[in-house]
Amino acid sequence: MEKLKFTFKMLAASDGKSNVLCVTRITTTDGNTFKIPNEYSNALLHVELLKTAAYTKIKKTCSQRGQTRRVWVSLTKEMRNTYFDEDGNIQFESVYLEEVSEESSDTTTSTSAPEHSLEKLLEKILKKNQENSGERNVGKLATEFTIGKFDGKNANAEQWLRSFEKECERFEIDENCNKIEILKSFMEKVAADWYDCTLLKLTITAEWNDWRENFCKTFSCKGWSPIKYAIAFRYQAGSLLEYSMKKEKLLLQVRKTMDSDTLVDLIAMGLPNSILDKIDREKIVKSEDLHNELNKLEHLTMKKNSEVKKFKPDFKGKTEKIPCKICKDNNKGTRFHPEMECWFRDPEKKGNKLRQVNNLTLDVELSTDDTKN
Repeated sequence: MEKLKFTFKMLAASDGKSNVLCVTRITTTDGNTFKIPNEYSNALLHVELLKTAAYTKIKKTCSQRGQTRRVWVSLTKEMRNTYFDEDGNIQFESVYLEEVSEESSDTTTSTSAPEHSLEKLLEKILKKNQENSGERNVGKLATEFTIGKFDGKNANAEQWLRSFEKECERFEIDENCNKIEILKSFMEKVAADWYDCTLLKLTITAEWNDWRENFCKTFSCKGWSPIKYAIAFRYQAGSLLEYSMKKEKLLLQVRKTMDSDTLVDLIAMGLPNSILDKIDREKIVKSEDLHNELNKLEHLTMKKNSEVKKFKPDFKGKTEKIPCKICKDNNKGTRFHPEMECWFRDPEKKGNKLRQVNNLTLDVELSTDDTKN
């Protein structure tokens, strides 16, 4: 049975991203090799070849770009009509194929190899650039930092800046310009204005130490206000746990190196005596222990708040509206007005009315007689 050797190769598609399996050469049994034009190299165009078992195995074998396989395929009647004309000349899609030597064929294949090698090289460079750009993506890195933003009102500016520098070390941000660039993502309100001004004065190419010194001189608080506020902060109402957490945050913002005993004592100072009496100081070693105990005592504050709401007096005086009895007795409907002003009141009971004119009170007698008489 007549047969042909087909050379399959996995090449890059036109988009440069996906792969496509191609038929690059056809070799006869007598050793003659023919080149498949690029526009006809896609294996999907070789419909009769797709029906063979050899193609099914080739498709499973060539999965990565650049892989090459050569296989002999026995020709069916339809395949012979596809690849041979009536005179036995090699063709495809009514186009005669170019015969090449084995060496030139390899050379031809290798001539396209540099192109594919160049594509691979470009892909590697592009991938590397994407990785580098990912490392330099300030917005993405800023979201992964575990510190909050600085608005100029933070209790301890130097402590916040040290935390920022530790995050830069964690993400291996060593270049001065990179630190200065990513610092902008954490500046807001008045701190954002400071960044813009400093950028104009020092520029992004300045040393990080210069930016650090400028930051500390601008925002470092030399007074006692933050310390006084943190220590004097006391429990007023609401959740005990929320109070203790906020007090701890205020104290740590002032001094992060505070020891556990001092921290627990300062938090406890702001609690009511009725709460402190229910906590055993000997069992409290860390602030977490105090938070746990206060969480157990939340029901005391909830009960107190509910009692206050229950017995809170209502100071909004409300007067009940009383319908007019005269209108009701005369079947005039339900009307809410004083009986003295009712239109249906007995005229004899209207009596005299007092009229005040120029601060003088006059007694006026109202007559019901007809004036014509």
